[in-house]
Amino acid sequence: MTDLPHILNWRRLSDRITTSGQPSEAQLAEISALGVTHVINLGPHHNKGALADEPGTVAALGMKYIYIPVEFETPTDKDFDTFCQALDKVKDEKVHVHCIYNARVSAFFFRYAKSNPSALGVDAQANMEGIWRPGNDWATLVENPDAIGKPNLYAGEDY
Repeated sequence: MTDLPHILNWRRLSDRITTSGQPSEAQLAEISALGVTHVINLGPHHNKGALADEPGTVAALGMKYIYIPVEFETPTDKDFDTFCQALDKVKDEKVHVHCIYNARVSAFFFRYAKSNPSALGVDAQANMEGIWRPGNDWATLVENPDAIGKPNLYAGEDY
């Protein structure tokens, strides 16, 4: 399988699911060339580094765009439920899921894997911890009570 490791925090979770930080327009074209039919974006459009018209770029490349803006400081169970519903809609398709850094995405897939252990081809915890270790409000969302009240830690910077 072809991968695109030059894209920020690129990960392949299965033969049909890839994730990353924010891809550029050119990188979205590379993602499309992999046969991806759907892009799910968890990064709000107002974030630094977000593309000016990602929905338009994705549509022009022949892919469908699903936008679930998750505010980094206040992730919610509703955000996660919306994410799960989106995954259910594209369950037979090749999908690329991204946010700005792949923190939101890796945390959501970690929680998702707890109730769907056979859905991914990788260890979701190792995948997440290869990017970050959630603290603060994210610790509650990923159901890790030991990290509540602790700061978020990022691989290569904090550990």
